[in-house]
Amino acid sequence: MKTDFNFVDPVFDEIFAAEQEKEFSKVIYFGTGVELMEANGKITKLEKNEIREEYLCFDSGAQVRIDRIISINGKPGPAYDEYNRYAEACLDCNVGGD
Repeated sequence: MKTDFNFVDPVFDEIFAAEQEKEFSKVIYFGTGVELMEANGKITKLEKNEIREEYLCFDSGAQVRIDRIISINGKPGPAYDEYNRYAEACLDCNVGGD
């Protein structure tokens, strides 16, 4: 399931820039739909494609769309609130009862 790109609060620009200075970063993000994915390694750049989606690029070749990042080295990312809503969802509708 492809989602439209959501522009990210500029406060994250500083976080992404600081992470590029590190030799290793661990990013947890939403892949397809709500599938959790992980990318590891050195972040080499922040890149914008022709339709203005922005990606963190890793030395491994991995690219992570920045609006889908849940956490970056343990710090909440732009998609953290979306992820947190799943944890706070009411389970009553998923539990069988009499």
